[in-house]
Amino acid sequence: MLRVGLTGGLGSGKSTVAAMLRELGAQVIEADALGRTLMEPGQPVFAAIVERFGPEVVSPDGGLNRARLADLAFRHGRLQELNAIVHPPVIEAQALWMNEVFARDPSAVAVIESALIFEVVRDARARGEKDSVLADWRKRMDRVIVVTAPDELKISRYAARIQQSRGASGGGKGASLEAIEADARNRLAHQVPDAEKTAQADYVLDNSGDIESLRAQVDVVWPRLLQARRAESNKSGQSLSLQ
Repeated sequence: MLRVGLTGGLGSGKSTVAAMLRELGAQVIEADALGRTLMEPGQPVFAAIVERFGPEVVSPDGGLNRARLADLAFRHGRLQELNAIVHPPVIEAQALWMNEVFARDPSAVAVIESALIFEVVRDARARGEKDSVLADWRKRMDRVIVVTAPDELKISRYAARIQQSRGASGGGKGASLEAIEADARNRLAHQVPDAEKTAQADYVLDNSGDIESLRAQVDVVWPRLLQARRAESNKSGQSLSLQ
């Protein structure tokens, strides 16, 4: 078995890489999807967020007002508060998913796509944690892939994705391009810089070019992951529980 973390800043292209790895045979889960599920009404995470941030983050339909919550987190300096609520259960859910994957297929390559692998570590250490699973990604992952791109390219990709999603949903014009780009810059400012991530990564994919260039890099990394899986398979399995 092999536990792989796939990360990169917003607009870096990690979701594209995740899709390519899935096509090659990897089992893949998206941390964002896990987080959204855990933040639904009726979930303990939802209740904890409302208790901490107040009823203003609840939308008329009873779900979270994600725009308001993001505004409080990113523009009002409360991101650490939100992360302290969300990160631990998301990591636990990832661990449970991996254990289920390996129970079905002990030779699997299990990939967690997450923008915040290094940020989870940073935030846990900022809270004074030293030896927890959250404070050391090596306790959660055997290998980490970092997808990089210039910040300006990330911002343009992010803005294009937001505008496309709003057009597809019939949401109208919404925020201006300038506002979307400003939001992207703010979010990037709260993420660990690529230089720090790549210094600790096992594999780095440069997504400053076209899709075929990225695919060629993934095709090189995949056999290396299979080789790493064979090495890890010689080690005894371990529980990924946070307990």
